[in-house]
Amino acid sequence: MSVVGIDVGYQNCYIAVARSGGIETIANEYSDRCTPACVSLTSKNRMIGNAAKSQITTNFKNTVHGFKKFHGRAFDDPFVQSEKPKLPYSLHKLANGNAGIKVRYLDEDKVFTFEQITGMLLTKLKETSESALKNGSMIHIDWCISRVEYFGINIFGFRFTVALAYGIYKQDLPTPEERPRNVIFVDMGHSSFQVSITAFNKGKLKVLATAFDLYLGGRNFDEALVDYFCEEFKSKYKLNVRENPRALLRLHQECEKLKKLMSANSSDLPLNIECFMNDIDVSGRMNRGQFEDMCAQYLMRVDMPLKAVLEQSKLSRDDIYAVEIVGGATRIPAVKERIAKFFGKDISTTLNADEAVARGCALQCAILSPAFKVREFSITDVVPFPITLRWKSPTEDGLGECEVFSKNHAAPFSKVITFHKKEPFSLEAFYSSPQELPYPDHRIGCFSVQNVAPQPDGDSSKVKVKVRVNVHGIFSVSSASLIEKQKGEGEDMQIDSEPMVQNEGKAEDQEGTSGEKQDPAAGGSKPKVKVKSIDLPIVANNIRQLDCDVLNDFVEYEHQMIVQDKLVKELNDAKNAVEEYVYDLRDKLCGIYEKYITEEDSNRLTLMLEDTENWLYEDGEDQPKQVYEEKLGALKRLGQPIQDRHREHEDRPRAFEELGKKLQLYMKLVDFYKQKDERYLHLSAEEMSTVEKCVNESMGWMNSMMNAQSKLCITQDPVVKVAEIIAKIQELEDVCYPVINKPKPTVEEAPEVNDPNSGAHNGPTAKQGAEGKGDAKGSQQTKPGTKEMEVD
Repeated sequence: MSVVGIDVGYQNCYIAVARSGGIETIANEYSDRCTPACVSLTSKNRMIGNAAKSQITTNFKNTVHGFKKFHGRAFDDPFVQSEKPKLPYSLHKLANGNAGIKVRYLDEDKVFTFEQITGMLLTKLKETSESALKNGSMIHIDWCISRVEYFGINIFGFRFTVALAYGIYKQDLPTPEERPRNVIFVDMGHSSFQVSITAFNKGKLKVLATAFDLYLGGRNFDEALVDYFCEEFKSKYKLNVRENPRALLRLHQECEKLKKLMSANSSDLPLNIECFMNDIDVSGRMNRGQFEDMCAQYLMRVDMPLKAVLEQSKLSRDDIYAVEIVGGATRIPAVKERIAKFFGKDISTTLNADEAVARGCALQCAILSPAFKVREFSITDVVPFPITLRWKSPTEDGLGECEVFSKNHAAPFSKVITFHKKEPFSLEAFYSSPQELPYPDHRIGCFSVQNVAPQPDGDSSKVKVKVRVNVHGIFSVSSASLIEKQKGEGEDMQIDSEPMVQNEGKAEDQEGTSGEKQDPAAGGSKPKVKVKSIDLPIVANNIRQLDCDVLNDFVEYEHQMIVQDKLVKELNDAKNAVEEYVYDLRDKLCGIYEKYITEEDSNRLTLMLEDTENWLYEDGEDQPKQVYEEKLGALKRLGQPIQDRHREHEDRPRAFEELGKKLQLYMKLVDFYKQKDERYLHLSAEEMSTVEKCVNESMGWMNSMMNAQSKLCITQDPVVKVAEIIAKIQELEDVCYPVINKPKPTVEEAPEVNDPNSGAHNGPTAKQGAEGKGDAKGSQQTKPGTKEMEVD
C-alpha cells in the first residue's frame, strides 16, 4: 500500500510519496525530480515528459504543452482566442463547442480533447510513481492530485496542501487554547499567482481567506523578454521571429534561461543563439535593472491579491506571523522585494519552492488513506467563490434563489434546505459572482429531485435537500428525503415559500433520517409530530462532466495508445540491441577478444558487422521487430563463441584452483583416518572408502581435462567448461562433505547404584563417586573391576 501526491503544473509536474516515516520527492527515468507537462505525438507512438520536451522545436506542430488552463473552455472563449496565436500547435473546435487539439498521430490527423492530453500525462506520472516505488505486485496506490484555484479542475488545491506541508512538521505551533499563528502563503508559478492566509494551532489549520491572479506568473516575464528581443532582432538582423514558430520556441527557451540567470546576477548578461533563422547567429544583452523596468506592469499586479487577502481575512499586517513563498517565479528578486515591502517583514523560504505542493498532496493523501497512520491534524478549507441554488417557485416570477455558500465559507461543509413541493423539481447550482471568476461559464450543474408526491391530504410534501462542499472542494446535492407525516398524528409544519437553511454554523449534519421532530415555529408547547423520512433519488447533470460513454471511449483509446507505445518501445529496444552489439563486438575484436579468434574469422566477422551497421542506417531503419531479432541472432552465432572462449579462459584457472583445494582437503582427511586420528575413528571403513574413491576419480578427471586443454590453442573451443568444473566440485562436496562432517555418537554414562550389602567392593564410595564426577574432564579414577572410558 502506497500513497502518492502529484502536483500537475503548467510547465512541470512533481511526484511525492509517503514512505520511511516521511515524504520523499521521487525522480523519473532521467533522474530528474520534475517531469515536463508535455506530450508529443508522432507517426509511431507518443512521447511524454522529458522525451516530449526534446521534441518541442523539432516536432512543434504535434507537441502539446501549456495546456493546463484550457480545460473545459469553449473554443470561442476569449482566453482561448487570445492564447491561440501563441501556440505552435493547432486548436480545433469540437462538436460540443469546446476547444480541442489537432495533431498528426500514426500518420493520421487526430483531434484530442485537453482532458485526453492530461490523461496521457497522468498515465506517465503513474508509471513513474510505480517504477520508483519498485513494487510491481502492489495491491493498491492512493493518489492525491493538486489543482489550481479555479473550478476547471476540481481536485486538491494550493490553499491547504502547501499549508499542510508547513504545519504538520512544525513543533512550536500554539496550543488550541492560544491565539492562532497566522501565516501568509504566496505561490507564484509559471502561469498563476495565488495567496492564502492560514491560521495554525497545534494539530489544526484553518484557511481564512484566499485571493489570486490566475493570469500572472513566470511566463509573463518570459514573454516580456521575448517581445523585447523580437523587436531587437527585427531592427538589428531584419528577422521577423514571430513568422517562424521554431525560432520563436527557441527564443522562449533562451529567454527563460536568461531570466533565471538574472535572478542570481545583476550584471549585464548575454543571450546568444546560433543558426537562429536563415543560418544567422543572433545575440543580445540584458541586465536585471532593464528587465524590471520592462516588467513593471506585471510587478504592479503583485500587490492586488496581497491586499485582497488581507481585506477578506480582516487581519492587519501586525497579525501576520510569517510570509512563506513557493513557486518558481518567487525567485525573481523584484517579486520577493515587492512581497516583503507590502507586508513590512522578511519573507521566509521554509518550504521547497518547487516541491511543496506535491509534498502537501502526499501528506493529505496519507491522512485520507485508511492504510496510513498519521498524527491527528484537522484541516478547514474555504469555498473560494459564493455558490447559489435556483429553483422554480410559485412566487418571484416563477424562480427562487438562495446563496447556500458565501465567499470564504468553511469547507468541507453540509447544509440542509427544506422545500415544500407536490412534484419533482430541479435545482440549478451556479457561482453567484461571475465577474470574480476566471472562467466565462458560472454554471456548476443541475440536480433533479425525483419521486416527489403530495401528502395524502393533498398538501405539499416537505423535502429536505442536503447540499455539500466536500473535502475536495466539489459542490454537490448529496441527498434528498421526503418527510411524510403519519396519518392522524398532528398538524403539518409551517409552509415557507423560501428555503430554510439549517446547520449554518456547524460543519456536521444534524438531520436524522427518521424519528420525532417538533415544529420549530410552533414553540415548545406544541405536541410532537411523528414523521418518517423517505430517501429520494437525485439525477445530476454536471455541466463539465464527461458522459459515461465518452469517458469509456477515452479510456479505451488510452489503453490502445499504451499498447502502441509498448510495441514501439519493444521495436526500438530490438533495433538498439543490434546496434549496441555491433559497436561492442567490433570494439572488442580489436581488444580483449583479439587473441581468441583467428585472423581469417576476425576479418569475416568484421565485414559482417560493417554490413549490419550500414543496413541499420539504410534498409534497416524501419523494420519489424522479428527482423532485428534475426539479425542479432545471426551475429551472436559468430560472436558468442568468441565471448565464451574469452570468458572460459579467464574463469577456468580459478575454477580448477577451487577444485584442487577441495581435493587436497579431502585427501588430507583420508590420510588422517588411515593414521588412526581419534577425530575420525567414529567413521566406518566403507564410508572412508567412498570418500577416497570419489577423490581419486575427481583427481583423475581434473588431470585429464587440464592435460587435454593444454594441448589446444586459445582460438579453439575449450575441452572443458567452467560450468562442468563447478558441477564436479558440487559432486565432490555432495559425496565427501556429509561423511567427513558426520558427528560423533554421544555416549551416556550409566547411573551408579550403591548396594548397602555389598560393602565397598565394586564401586566407589559416595565420596569417591562425587570426586570422580568432579574430575570428569581430566583423568578419571576407577576401582579394580570397573570399565575405563574416555569422556569427551
